Amino acid sequence: MSSLAFLSLASETRRKHPDIREAAEKSLAILRASPEQANASLASDGPQSEDLLRPVFMGCATKNAKVVAISLGSLQRLIALKAVPQSAVEHIITTMNDAMTQGVDIQLRILQTLVSLITNFPAIHGDQLGDALLLCFKLQESKIAVVSSTAAATLRQLVMFVVDKMVDEDRQDSSPEMHDVKLPDGTTKALGPSARDAFAVFEDLCLLANSEKPNFLKLDFLHKTFALELIESVLTNYHDSFRVHPELIQLLRHHLCPLLLKALSERPVFPLTLRCTRVVFLLLKQFSVELETESEVFLMLLIKIITDEDHPQWMRVLAMEIMRGLCSDAELMRNVWDRYEASGSKVFTALITALNRLVTEKPAMLGVGTQMMGLNVPAHSDTGPMSASSSGYSLDINGVAGMVANAAVGVVGMMGGGAGLSLQGSAMKLQCIDQLDKADSPPIPESYIYLLGIQCLVSLCEGLASFTGPLYTQIVIQRPRAAGEAVNRAPPALDISTLPPEEAATKHLIIVKNIISGGWPALLAALSFVISTNLSDELFVDVLASYQALVNVSGMLGLTTPRDAFFTSLSKFAVPTRVVSCLNTYQDVPQTPRSTVAENFGLAGPTGPPGLSERNLACLKVLIGSAMFLSGSLGESWFNILEVLQNAEYVLTSKAAVIGTPKKNRIVSGTSTQGRHPMLTDLDADTLQNGIQRLFDGSKNLDDGAFKCFVDALCKLSAEMVEMQSSAGVVAESDSMEDGLVSPSPSIHHRRLSGIYIPKSINSRSGDFGIGKLGGVAKLNLHRLVYRSSDIAWDKTTTHLLAIIRLPFAPQAIRIQAARVLDDILETVPRNLGSTGDIKEDVQKRVLDVLRQQVMPDPQVISTSTSVELRKMGLETLHEILQSSGHTLVVGWEMIFEMLSSVCKPLPIARTPSLDSVSALSSTSSPPGRTKPMLLGLGTPSEKSFTALIKIAFQSLTLVCDSVTSLSPEHLRLCISTLGQFGRQADTNIALTAAASLLWSVSDAIQSKRKDVEEEPRYSELWMFLLLEVLGLCTDNRSEVRDGAIQTLFRTMQLYGGTLSLETWEQCVWEVTFPLLDQLKQQEGEDWNESKILALQSIGGIFHDFLASKILHLGRFGEVWDVFVNHMQDTVLLDSRTISAPALRCLEKAVKASASAPIEVQDRLHDIWERVWSSIDKVAEAVLRRTGLQSPTKKTFAEGGMPKPFTQESLVAFVDVIQCTRSVSRSFTGSEWSLERITRLMIILKGILTYPSSPDYRPDIDALPPVQSVVMETITGIDLTVSGSPSLIMRDLSQYATLAFLAAFDVPQEPNSTTPLKRITYIALSKRTMPLLVDLFIYVDGTLESVLSAYSIPVKLKYDCPAASKFGKDPPLWKTATTCFLKIVKELSHHIDPLSKEIPDERIEGIWRQVSTAPAEEFPLDVQEAEENFDLALISSLEIDVVPHFGDARLPDSLVAHLAKILQRGSRLYESEGRGLSRSGSPVGSLRNSQDYVKVDVSVGHGSTDSGLLLPRERFSYWCFDLLFLICSDTTKDQEQSRKRLAALSLPSLLHRCKMTMEAYVADESLRGNLPFPRAREDELLYVLRKLLELRLWYGSLWAALSETPSQHCITQPSLDTTLTPSLLIADAVKRSSVGHLFHFYTVLCEIASIPRKTPSGWAVADVDGAAVQLDARDLSRRCLKEVGREMGVP
Repeated sequence: MSSLAFLSLASETRRKHPDIREAAEKSLAILRASPEQANASLASDGPQSEDLLRPVFMGCATKNAKVVAISLGSLQRLIALKAVPQSAVEHIITTMNDAMTQGVDIQLRILQTLVSLITNFPAIHGDQLGDALLLCFKLQESKIAVVSSTAAATLRQLVMFVVDKMVDEDRQDSSPEMHDVKLPDGTTKALGPSARDAFAVFEDLCLLANSEKPNFLKLDFLHKTFALELIESVLTNYHDSFRVHPELIQLLRHHLCPLLLKALSERPVFPLTLRCTRVVFLLLKQFSVELETESEVFLMLLIKIITDEDHPQWMRVLAMEIMRGLCSDAELMRNVWDRYEASGSKVFTALITALNRLVTEKPAMLGVGTQMMGLNVPAHSDTGPMSASSSGYSLDINGVAGMVANAAVGVVGMMGGGAGLSLQGSAMKLQCIDQLDKADSPPIPESYIYLLGIQCLVSLCEGLASFTGPLYTQIVIQRPRAAGEAVNRAPPALDISTLPPEEAATKHLIIVKNIISGGWPALLAALSFVISTNLSDELFVDVLASYQALVNVSGMLGLTTPRDAFFTSLSKFAVPTRVVSCLNTYQDVPQTPRSTVAENFGLAGPTGPPGLSERNLACLKVLIGSAMFLSGSLGESWFNILEVLQNAEYVLTSKAAVIGTPKKNRIVSGTSTQGRHPMLTDLDADTLQNGIQRLFDGSKNLDDGAFKCFVDALCKLSAEMVEMQSSAGVVAESDSMEDGLVSPSPSIHHRRLSGIYIPKSINSRSGDFGIGKLGGVAKLNLHRLVYRSSDIAWDKTTTHLLAIIRLPFAPQAIRIQAARVLDDILETVPRNLGSTGDIKEDVQKRVLDVLRQQVMPDPQVISTSTSVELRKMGLETLHEILQSSGHTLVVGWEMIFEMLSSVCKPLPIARTPSLDSVSALSSTSSPPGRTKPMLLGLGTPSEKSFTALIKIAFQSLTLVCDSVTSLSPEHLRLCISTLGQFGRQADTNIALTAAASLLWSVSDAIQSKRKDVEEEPRYSELWMFLLLEVLGLCTDNRSEVRDGAIQTLFRTMQLYGGTLSLETWEQCVWEVTFPLLDQLKQQEGEDWNESKILALQSIGGIFHDFLASKILHLGRFGEVWDVFVNHMQDTVLLDSRTISAPALRCLEKAVKASASAPIEVQDRLHDIWERVWSSIDKVAEAVLRRTGLQSPTKKTFAEGGMPKPFTQESLVAFVDVIQCTRSVSRSFTGSEWSLERITRLMIILKGILTYPSSPDYRPDIDALPPVQSVVMETITGIDLTVSGSPSLIMRDLSQYATLAFLAAFDVPQEPNSTTPLKRITYIALSKRTMPLLVDLFIYVDGTLESVLSAYSIPVKLKYDCPAASKFGKDPPLWKTATTCFLKIVKELSHHIDPLSKEIPDERIEGIWRQVSTAPAEEFPLDVQEAEENFDLALISSLEIDVVPHFGDARLPDSLVAHLAKILQRGSRLYESEGRGLSRSGSPVGSLRNSQDYVKVDVSVGHGSTDSGLLLPRERFSYWCFDLLFLICSDTTKDQEQSRKRLAALSLPSLLHRCKMTMEAYVADESLRGNLPFPRAREDELLYVLRKLLELRLWYGSLWAALSETPSQHCITQPSLDTTLTPSLLIADAVKRSSVGHLFHFYTVLCEIASIPRKTPSGWAVADVDGAAVQLDARDLSRRCLKEVGREMGVP
């Protein structure tokens, strides 16, 4: 312990109180000597304890405040340290009692010390405790506020401590010392010290509060308010301890309760009444069980205070605040009901009634909730037949709900909108019952009491829901389930009778059920009134939550009437009838200016379209949530809920409706939307519509019974709406609903009480609500439709939809909507079928039966466009069913074909070209007499509507044919008949598909079934039935249809012909094939040609595939073949030329097929070929007649007139038939046709090749056109081993080669034709035949001359030939001719000598004459240098192939010399003016204007300086010059005799050519002087001199050439005649020399050698070593003269 306290005390009393100083110093000395021992002495009341405490007590006894304060402080610290002995407690209390008169600080210190003393010394009991408490009570009476309040607080603490000690005593295991206490009822009871203290203190507090004398405390008076505060504190903190002490309960019953009743019954004083009500609240809340009677009295007293307006407002408020606290205790309220309602006191009922009366006593105070009426709705609107005050949604609950709701609306509607309730404006910052510091009642808002009433109602409702909800979830939703059992997400109502009755939860559920059953009218009345008042968002949410709670609790407990009543009221607020009715009549017109005064007084009309406010939407949201939660137990109540949802969706989806609250009402000032209650969020139209949809989606969670009720309600709602919207009929809601028509409605303006106004809603709504939702529900519950009994949902749903569909007076949109929903169901159900047989058949039959009722027309009802549309929808559904589930169908095919065939109509007799589909269908006659008017947009259907029916039905039929293999024979026959009907429909595409595709599929299916031997006859008959059906379509007026039918007919015969018997083939040929040809032959017109062609092609395919294997084996084959060939012949000759080619192709296929005939029928082949050749010959006669453009008729041709012009295609086909016939004949006979037939064949081919009247000639320049190609192919295929055939062929080919130059012609055009003129050139034919002749020529019969003559024509024409190609780069025709000519010459050179003995002389001469004649004009003067290479090849060919043989003795001299003349002309380099014409025939003068010539000076004779023209292709001229020198020289030694003869005959031409060059130079040189010669003149002179110097002649060649008979002397010459003069002898000898040509030019050589001026010079390549050598004309001349001298022997 610190010694500072004693030190301070000693210091303070040093002067005035020495005795205290001494005592303090002594105590200080003891402490300093041994602190531990001093503490122990104090705690154990040792010998030094008195000395230690003496200064403290002495200091307290002084009157010095400072000393007393120090002493009390020291005492307090000693007590806190528990350093004071128990024996000193009484002295301490006495000391503090004596010091109590000191100042404020001393009094506060005393209070602190008392608290420390009593709390640190639990052993203080009885009188000591009483004395201690007495000190506090005395100080509490102080006039000083701080002392009084501190003392009051100290008292509360000490009283709590006293009770705490009792609680601790109860917890102790040891039994304390017991004392008998007399109880208020006169009995005694032994209590422990602490219990006795608590009993005594609490009893005295009750007595003092009642102004009675206390038994324990020595007080004469205590303020009642303070006593009640202490009592409240004890009861608040130790109510549990009171329950275990009966003596204390007696105090409550005998003292406190009478006190409270008395206080509340007397004139009210705010402080006292406030504290009494607080204590009453504690008694009711904590001791209602122990004080049952007293609680009842208190409750009734509070209810009376609430309802009695004579009581002060603050007292009613206090009572309501107490009641609010009680109502928030749900368990307490249930106990109140349980205790008092059964006994008849009806406390709970009285409470609800009182609350209802309270909230409705001043409607003006609460204001009007304008949002609850909707937006932009007139306050007093009588729109439509029903006023807005009428009941909106009629749940017949004895009119209670409707009357209550309407009363609320009616009362509220009389008041303005300025008043209202809100937590901010109506509540108190501190509730009245908590304002203990007030002596008078505080200011209380007038509406505060109504706020309390609403809060009480809300608390009651929430309490019911908070108890029932979890139990319902636990018992019904989360109950234990068997294995595999699914969670029930839409459970039924709770059946309390099935619960254990002894359980507390069951009892409380019964209580709740009784509360709802007995109190729902008052609760509904109160809530329906309150929610329609002007509430803040917080209060509105609370009230709405109360609605939701009562709805849910009623539903969970199976209370149908209360649940429906609350649903009805909530529905009225969710979708007000005024909004619906006003929306129907609203017209969006421009707003006119409104009066400000009118606005201020609230007289202005609506500012926009009517709609739902935010609170309406919140109510709707709650209604949806509650309906979803209770969906499993609503039963027949679904109808009313669905009606509300229907109206809600109508308003939410209306374009004119304003959804939501205006912005100024959406957000409270200063707040954020994020802090809003969930009930006021997500209120947009989309979210609420999604909520409505979730409600319907939840139908899949319903059990079968609940689902049946749900569907019944939907159908009932739909039926009533259709009744409303039908202008002349209604749907009868009966079980069968077979008769959908009853008497017409009395008024078309009929409207439901819900407010929907029909005339406008028909146009504005997108369909019937019930029908649309029924479809969605059905899709979600397909398992019920499939696997449950039909009476649960199927019958009701389909019957209702069918009744609407077949109701002619229902609006068109609704009928179509019903059909769409029904079709969706019918389409989906088959896809969800399992494989169970019985169920599968039953469901499929049900589906198809319903669908048949929709598709089949009703003969009793006039057909309209709507009915046709409905049938179309049914057919589309059938298509979808077949597409998705057709492979699973086991029943109902008869109904399917019945539905499909019901849409077919007969094809009209007359058909115009512009007609495409069913526009020509004859309209059905109108039924006699219409008894009822056709309303709601009904009208006569158009043909286009029936077209749609046919199209969609045909799609379904196509699907049927895809799975036709699963059909029985009976069903197949139905299918074939149905296909035939569709094949005759006006829609070409459909008819074509039926004829060409689907019947083919059916044929395949039938043939696949024929494999079964037992079923073969049955299916064979069925197949023949199909063929006859197809045959009927082959002559349809529409080309597409008949073509498709023809294809199908023959494709199936072709595919399955191999499996047919000969008898069947007989039938197919005589009953199908030939009849078809006969029928087609009778038809005329271009549109029939394609069908005829197709038929011919198909028949050709049949004969090609089955002639050998089947048809040849027929017994009547001869007749068959004859009829067949006659058909083809007549078609070629008599029918349109577009048919000729297909007919010939058909015949060709048949002939080709005969090549594969088996051995046993080959004897029939000769007849086949002969019959075909006979037909060929007849057709050829028509070809050879060569008609003009005018086509004769069949009659004219039959009488011997000219046939129609054949097309090129027909001619090609005709040649192919000839080829095929000859090829097949050769393959079987092994030999070629006879020469006679070949000759006829060549005549036919030539006639075909030169046929002049075809309308479709093809270009024949770049490539052979088809006709020429096949003719050449045929010719090249002829066997040349037949005697006489080669010459025949080569002659014709030679003629073909000349056609391009002799027979080309322009194709005549039609008058006024704009197409380019066509020309038949035969160029490609010439290009083809000329090379071919090279390989075929022969020598002996003049054929080769003909061939060479054919070549000579283009060779001579050369550039005057027609172009060889139009687009390609083929060589010119003259080049091709020349090349081929040279090839023949080459071959000729190789073979003519060995064959010379066999070839007559005239043939040899003729051949070489043609050879020499051909190139006679080969070398024109105006050609381009680009041709030099080709000319070089020509020169080479002449050198190699012609020259060695051209000196043959059998050739005349003139012919041999002609070759040299040609070469002489070809070697010319220039032409001079006046020298005649060039080889091309052009005058020299004209050549001067050509840019291809260069001017040179040429002198001839006496010389000249006149300009000449240099000819082009200088190198070619030198090549000719070289060849001329070569044939005159002795260079080549083979075939010497021939070469000598050729040299002798050619040498004059060479000498003349060289003489011209040299003499011209000499003559010109003397005139030109120093003027140089052109290069060409100089090069020519040097060339001639050099070649003359090098030339060596055959011995005697010059002599023979200069003789009269060169051929006779070319080999041997006569010997020298010595009798001649020397000069003549020398001359004769010189002519025999090898250099005799130099002697011939001796004179001119001397002239050149003696020219004094510079002569031409140049460089050349030496022949020996290849070195470059410089040449000079003078030098070359001198060298030539030297050779002359050397030959003469001159050295």
